[in-house]
Amino acid sequence: MEITEKVAYLKGLAEGMELDTEKKEGKLLAAIIDVLDDIALEMEDMKDYADELGDGLDAVSDDLEDVEDVIFGEDEDDEDDTDDEDEDEDCYATTCPTCEETIYFDDSILADGEVICPNCGEKLEFDLNSLEEETDEGGEE
Repeated sequence: MEITEKVAYLKGLAEGMELDTEKKEGKLLAAIIDVLDDIALEMEDMKDYADELGDGLDAVSDDLEDVEDVIFGEDEDDEDDTDDEDEDEDCYATTCPTCEETIYFDDSILADGEVICPNCGEKLEFDLNSLEEETDEGGEE
């Protein structure tokens, strides 16, 4: 039995008992029943609102699943070909001396001879020739 039905039952009992609302006790009981009725109606509205939110959340979840399918792809065979190409590229990392955040970059940035920190904008310069010389010296030992 729903709360609104229980409150309606209480109202019926009060009327069947011929509750005298002119006396103090009758006024109190009638006021309590009215408050219970208001609470029951408010709870029913909140339940309906919660159901609507649940339906909306389900719709958002379905939409998010569609977005994930587009981004990550449903057919993994097509994705394997592009993943192999991405794995062939080398990725490098360094730490910015100013903000101490780790910066990741690839060969194209390395060829430029400088990296700009995306966090603080600090320009980090390096010489590829000196890196190659250090590699050659390390390999000769």
